Amino acid sequence: MKRFEKHIFVCENVRPKDHPRGCCSEKGSRELRQIFKKRLKELGLNTQVRANAAGCLDACEYGITVLVYPEQIWYGGVTENDVDEIIQKHIIENKPVERLMIKDKRFNRDE
Repeated sequence: MKRFEKHIFVCENVRPKDHPRGCCSEKGSRELRQIFKKRLKELGLNTQVRANAAGCLDACEYGITVLVYPEQIWYGGVTENDVDEIIQKHIIENKPVERLMIKDKRFNRDE
């Protein structure tokens, strides 16, 4: 049996404040990951789904970036208000949240 069915990777990369691409950390990604962890635990999903801190996912301009495996679905601009929707639709119902998916052709290529 797999230890976790899904992983939610939240970019927590830190770049200098003047970096042109910005960084997810300055947008509140650490706090966002904690919210994911809290909600997963409240829903009893924390033994099946893990919210992980990630280094740079190379999608800085789309931050806060969240990547869900094993489906390899990339989400951008994720906020606290999106956490419950991602958990309900993607994690529980296995339906990616289309409005949050990064539309750049480098991401979500196998749709």
